[in-house]
Amino acid sequence: MDMRLGSPAVLFLLLVLPVLAWCLWRRKGGGTIRFSTTANARRAGRSLRQRLVFLPELLRLLTLVLVIFALARPQQGRERIHDVSKGIAIEMVVDRSGSMGAEMEYQGQRLTRLETVKRVFEAFVSGDGRSLKGRPNDLIGMIAFARYPDTVCPLTLAHGALSHFLENVRMVPQRSNENATGIGDAVALAAARLKTAEETLAQQTQEDTSKTYEIKSKVIILLTDGEQNCGKRTMEEAGKLAAEWGIKVHTIGVGGRDGVMQSQTIIGSLLHRMGGSGVDEEALKALADATGGIYRLARDAKSLRSVYEEIDEMERSEIETVRYMDYREAFTPFVVLALAFLFLEVVLRCTVFRRIP
Repeated sequence: MDMRLGSPAVLFLLLVLPVLAWCLWRRKGGGTIRFSTTANARRAGRSLRQRLVFLPELLRLLTLVLVIFALARPQQGRERIHDVSKGIAIEMVVDRSGSMGAEMEYQGQRLTRLETVKRVFEAFVSGDGRSLKGRPNDLIGMIAFARYPDTVCPLTLAHGALSHFLENVRMVPQRSNENATGIGDAVALAAARLKTAEETLAQQTQEDTSKTYEIKSKVIILLTDGEQNCGKRTMEEAGKLAAEWGIKVHTIGVGGRDGVMQSQTIIGSLLHRMGGSGVDEEALKALADATGGIYRLARDAKSLRSVYEEIDEMERSEIETVRYMDYREAFTPFVVLALAFLFLEVVLRCTVFRRIP
């Protein structure tokens, strides 16, 4: 915790207080009634009221001291540090179309492809204490798509909220109008988010936006189990856009040509085989090759984890270490105490130390 004054020049007003104290002492003066002798009065001693007669003036001076310190704007600061070294900016692009409801085995459980992808991705970012070490120094963002892409999590260094964002990723209903696969639009949106990653980092760290934050490596990890069948941009167009902006696209095909999906009926759970065109491996490989990325097919959770381990081992580039102070105003206690002293002074002058002219 650090302390500073927002307007330290105001403290020069403290130099006036000794002069004010001297003026108050000079103003007291002597009595106006003459006595032949005051010896008996001196032997009688002084009462508690007489001993504390200076208290109102002292409270007045303390009030002025506190007001001056409040005007100097004391501020408390906490240093926030992002020791970001060898970091990259990563946008996860995850298919949430209905076919992602097909099941995969994950650590002894039968989960949908989408749930498996979410869990492996969370282990990739946070680490699992084994083969995946986590990515604490990377900017991580996430985009989910079916017919239309949505930004689920903006690029951020604060990964603590990632679990909450992942919980909100749901498959679209099978018979919904949105149940389609617009891969090109999703990749284009992710590329646009990464293009402005430096500005995003500058805003999060509250640094001067004129300063350049260089991120030498920007990566999109695309996971899908289908082929593009809608959207304004083709996968080839999105790949050209990413390549133009220096962004790698690693593509992962999830599952195979078909899968098994569990559904609930009035007579219990039923398993039915999902058909369809499956992963468009040729298009995904072409997208990865056009941007300098890799393509891998993950038929199960184990192979999906292996792909993430491979990406995790790739070269990491440098991001400047960011240190800044987060200050907040701390003048309120001084003002409250000054008002308390002023109130006490007024009460004392009107009661115990009241003077009759």
